Formats: sequence, structure tokens, C-alpha cells
Amino acid sequence: MKPWDIKYLPEAVKDLQALDGSQKVLVQKAIKKVSQDPRPQSEGGYGKPLGSRSSGNLTGLLKIKLRSAGLRVLYKLMRTETQMPVVVVGVREDEEVYEIAQDRRR
Repeated sequence: MKPWDIKYLPEAVKDLQALDGSQKVLVQKAIKKVSQDPRPQSEGGYGKPLGSRSSGNLTGLLKIKLRSAGLRVLYKLMRTETQMPVVVVGVREDEEVYEIAQDRRR
């Protein structure tokens, strides 16, 4: 399977740039790995689907959890194309990444 094209929202680029060097490397490796098959796990891919949360409705977005680094990456699949837009990169301590994703969906 050909890797999906990775696209970043401008805000997600800023999120990535705000990370320290080792965190950037971890996130970029994880995104590259997931881009091989970013479909939901239920379809044989790597993605973990999101749904309705206290911070809002994130249905249609998927996440990558980097537990050891304490980071999350949220992305969306563009099934009509083979694109994987990265929406948010952030710390997984709280619900902030989900709130940011909700805002960026608008």
C-alpha cells in the first residue's frame, strides 16, 4: 500500500515547531508510520477514532497516542484523495488537544 500524503494545517505546523527536538522526531516518525495505513483500527489501520466528547464532537478525527512522550496527534482522513491532514499536535495531559481540534474543525 502506498503511503498517504501528509498535509499539516498551518496551526499544526506551529504546534510541531513548538515541540523540543526529540519530541519533533518522535511525532514525525509516528505520523510517517501511521501514514502507511491511517485508516481506523477497525479497518486494519493504525488510527484510533474519536467521537463525541465533553469538549465537543470530534467524529471523523483519529488520534495517535505517543504515551512515552505524553503527546497526541489528531488527524483526519480525506478518503476521496489519499491525504491525511494533521489537525493538532499537543501534550496529552488534559483535554486541550480535543478542544483545539474542535475549534480548528470550524
